[in-house]
Amino acid sequence: MKKILLLGLFIIGLGFALANFKGLAVEGEFNSIILDFREDVPMVEINHQIQNIINNKYARQANLNSFFSIDDHVYIVPGKQALLDALKRSPLVKDTEYIEPNYEYHVLEVPNDPEYRKQWNFRNINVESAWDQTKGAGITVAVIDTGVSQVPDLKLTNFVEGYDFVNDRKNAKDDHGHGTHVAGIIAQSTNNGYGVAGIAHLAKIMPLKVLSADGGGTVADIAEAIKFAADNGAEVINLSLGGGGASHLLEEAIAYAYNKGVVIVAAAGNENLNAAAYPARYPKVIGVTATDLEDAKAPYSNYGAGVDLAAPGGTETNKILQNTINPNTGESVFVGFQGTSMAAPHVAGVAALIKASGVNEPGEILDLLKTSARKEKDDVLNYFGAGHLDAGAAVNLAIQGELSFRDFFRWLRDNGYLNPIFWFDGGAVALLPKLGMVIGSYLLAWFLRSYLPFTFALNSGLIFGSSGLFFLQGLYIFDLPQWPFRLLGSSLPELGNVVMGTTNLNPIFASVLIPFALIALLLGHKTLKWFAIGTCLGVAACLGISAMVHPAVWGLGDGAIARGFLGINAFCCLGLGYLASKTRAFL
Repeated sequence: MKKILLLGLFIIGLGFALANFKGLAVEGEFNSIILDFREDVPMVEINHQIQNIINNKYARQANLNSFFSIDDHVYIVPGKQALLDALKRSPLVKDTEYIEPNYEYHVLEVPNDPEYRKQWNFRNINVESAWDQTKGAGITVAVIDTGVSQVPDLKLTNFVEGYDFVNDRKNAKDDHGHGTHVAGIIAQSTNNGYGVAGIAHLAKIMPLKVLSADGGGTVADIAEAIKFAADNGAEVINLSLGGGGASHLLEEAIAYAYNKGVVIVAAAGNENLNAAAYPARYPKVIGVTATDLEDAKAPYSNYGAGVDLAAPGGTETNKILQNTINPNTGESVFVGFQGTSMAAPHVAGVAALIKASGVNEPGEILDLLKTSARKEKDDVLNYFGAGHLDAGAAVNLAIQGELSFRDFFRWLRDNGYLNPIFWFDGGAVALLPKLGMVIGSYLLAWFLRSYLPFTFALNSGLIFGSSGLFFLQGLYIFDLPQWPFRLLGSSLPELGNVVMGTTNLNPIFASVLIPFALIALLLGHKTLKWFAIGTCLGVAACLGISAMVHPAVWGLGDGAIARGFLGINAFCCLGLGYLASKTRAFL
């Protein structure tokens, strides 16, 4: 018992120490140093320290940062890393709150396109930070869609020759509006004082028309277009299209392009189904789900199997604005669309930025996109895949080169994985509370060891009642439904959540009722009796930990009432298991 407690304290202490370790922070540029003297240090002493150390020893001048720094005693000293290290070892340390670099920050590039302010989706993916590094120059993105028309806000965008597979001709002009809108998200002409902006606006667009004016097209045309793109220099392919039914021809075309180093991005689909549509569903395709202004899953977006990332797709009230055509007149219009069709080109555009940063392999680019994505804690149904697209973080990670231990450590820290509070708040799979439930169930069994034979049946009951095979909850295997994994990964109190997809406990399952029914049914069986008893103890541990960590119960809220409900039922389960374990009549 003491060893378990010491181990737990060690893990928590180590996580806290790592979470607060500052040595791996991203370094910035600075040419001066901040000295923040404590407010209780007299000005006479401050002037004396500055004269003796700054002026005399290091031949530098220390000046107040501004008139507003008088009360805070903030001084600035010209110097770089060597002087900073020396000052941190000097007697100044005892009189200052901190001595640190006076980092130079720079304005993030904001396009002069007048309607850019309406593109909330670009700010949601942190694209301005990426633009400080690259704008996608030299990369060709194939837009396999309804074609692309060179509307006014695409006049300065670079185009390469494409093809119209619907009408079998070179001119892949848009007669629907969808493809032009998608191309605009990727590479709308930017900083031209007109209209809106594009993500990789120095990239080249290869228009490939596979969908007709009514928005429909065949797998055969799409497969041909994918191969055409791969053979003619496309480095990224965007597929804002999809449907049901697997196709060997299409899968072979995707594998062909992937093996030639092409990044393939596709929309997850707009049916609100628990699996992405094809072709997003294929393993070599980056499947993208759609989010709204607040980074929540868009109500129409598919999710689950096949989803790798989340990106803005818009909603009825906050759409994605780009320049496209009016399909009825062919005239240029600025209009907002919504859908996973709009989410996919966000990822395709960022993939182009990463390619332009020097990373070429599709698998590496997907790893970078996933690693740099902003994580969601309680994503039990895989609404967001690896998380929300972050263009700035992805490009910065790409420029750093191969993902090193430092990068991985920083990613763990920045996403909260090294902070124990993260795990107790829910985390990826609520690891520490789950382990606590398992360990707790075995501790309860240990306290009753005089009455319990540690058989397979008892162990199974302890696991089933306390945590289930919880590590399976976050497992997503291509083209397989998720409910079996959620079922196996749930404890008995969590079974009521499997269908509803919520983390709030069902008051029937999270009570003594089902353990009582199991005892009543199985107490007369020589072997299964121990499964029922183990389940009682497991549920007691699960409810006890939940009462402390996550007391949310349907209809009872997440406050004192829910805690009391879970605590009382945990005690009842423990008592029921104890009484049943003392029954020797059927041993």
